[in-house]
Amino acid sequence: MQNLATTSSATQSNEPAIQVRGLTKAFRTYKKEPGFGGALKGLFHRRYEQTFAVKDVNFSVAPGELVGFLGPNGAGKTTTLKMLAGLLYPTSGEAHVLGYVPWERNDGYRRQFALLLGQKNQLWWDLPARESLDLNAKIYGIPRASFERTVAEMTELLGVKDKLNVMVRELSLGERMKMELIAALLHQPKVLFLDEPTIGLDVISQKTVREFLREYNAKQKTTILLTSHYMADIQELCRRVIIIDHGTIFFDGLLSDVVDRFADFKLITIHCDGAPARPKESLAQYGELVEQNADSLKFKVKRDRVIPVCKALLDDLPVSDIDIEEVPIEDVIRQIFAR
Repeated sequence: MQNLATTSSATQSNEPAIQVRGLTKAFRTYKKEPGFGGALKGLFHRRYEQTFAVKDVNFSVAPGELVGFLGPNGAGKTTTLKMLAGLLYPTSGEAHVLGYVPWERNDGYRRQFALLLGQKNQLWWDLPARESLDLNAKIYGIPRASFERTVAEMTELLGVKDKLNVMVRELSLGERMKMELIAALLHQPKVLFLDEPTIGLDVISQKTVREFLREYNAKQKTTILLTSHYMADIQELCRRVIIIDHGTIFFDGLLSDVVDRFADFKLITIHCDGAPARPKESLAQYGELVEQNADSLKFKVKRDRVIPVCKALLDDLPVSDIDIEEVPIEDVIRQIFAR
């Protein structure tokens, strides 16, 4: 009961659950010259270079907020999460999570957060999932009745109730990830760091995990920082996204604003009564032709030209229907990363 009261108090607080200022992590790496000569020279004189995995990162997350943390491979996402979890010491800067400095590894903090890395195991490989969960419950001092109730609820929601007595190594990837998620949430953390929780899962398992996280966040008001390369995860779970690239914050705001800010065009699809008797060159006047079928054409058009282009298409072609849509968020994010 004490844990639940503490959680409620933190959720109602106006203080950010996560506060990061100037967070920087640099790695010193040995630069070896090629060949045997380079190896020999390295014995007496070594050249080092400094690489910034994270550089001057600033952001805050409110209690109960579910934020997407996006970036290409090597952008600094996982390094940031590891610093916030206290696994890495920063080179400079500061961070406070639930009022604690993560890398001080205060016992009070370790009992209030969870870190789930999609490519790392926390369950014992050669034990049934239930025994691993039982061990976690004893580490966190969870009462037996509360443990049984939590496991029953979560396994029911994730559809793995019949897998509790199966060796972890014999579970499918999707089943194992669901058990890992249960293990991470067993002690009802106030802050949850998720690094690629749906990586490698089939479409059905991804959907199950997403629905579970949405419901859990809504019910428990757990603060969640989520990284994922699957845009479906981000679109279905996160209103706000933080985009990081080369270790620095590139964008921090609403996911809907990403399209408004970085996609200066829309897609116009027209359906025609019969194939338009026009060569591709003449169709270029309306915009970039991205798709042409027997009875439809799709154009990519600058936002400020959408209305005049639609009028021109209706005047010039036998249009039976017209669709105007935003560019898929996946394409926008892909273009941002390509920059």
